[in-house]
Amino acid sequence: MTPQSEKLEVRQNISANRFEVQVENHIAVLNYSQHGNIITFTHTGVPAELEGRGIGSQLAHAGLEYARENTFKVVPLCWFVAGYIERHPEYQSLVKA
Repeated sequence: MTPQSEKLEVRQNISANRFEVQVENHIAVLNYSQHGNIITFTHTGVPAELEGRGIGSQLAHAGLEYARENTFKVVPLCWFVAGYIERHPEYQSLVKA
């Protein structure tokens, strides 16, 4: 498996309002806020040491799947999540109009 395609465990850290992936001593995150049935993705942060490995995409995918499973509407304030949704039209129906 190449580094670009490695599948990592994405965990939801409810107390910190984020999804996260830990690789060695680094943590990549997708921050969100949730109010009722609306989840707002506010920031995707991937340390420079982990860039280029698809980790941001795995975080976005996990967050959007969580939204879909719980019938939440999505507000993609984070540019990375907004771009991910543009590239993956199967998630466009989740976006709050």
